[in-house]
Amino acid sequence: MKKIIIHSIPILIGFIGLAIFYHTMNPIILRGPDFLKFYFSLVIGFYLSVIYLKFFKERLSEITLCFMIFIFLLGVVKLFRGLSLDRPVGILFSILVIEAIVNMIFMSTEFKDKIKR
Repeated sequence: MKKIIIHSIPILIGFIGLAIFYHTMNPIILRGPDFLKFYFSLVIGFYLSVIYLKFFKERLSEITLCFMIFIFLLGVVKLFRGLSLDRPVGILFSILVIEAIVNMIFMSTEFKDKIKR
């Protein structure tokens, strides 16, 4: 339960900021720079919560994996929407590549810990 709360805080803050500043709850309809601000704050906040859990020697769980997949899929959906509308998506693509690499690093270290136990 503690992990769900810790991971939900940055997502909740991101969506509250989305509602306050952009008057919407749908991040897909945001234009490029506005979506990048929202998405970057969401990614940074989430991975800070993951680092927080790692710092206190907590194991990453399926909940963490679900949140990682949710955030990554949100970026992929927006990437495909941007491509279909013929918009520049280079920065979003770069963020998604970095996010995929970080996800693989976190999952590989977690997998190594499971093998050792």
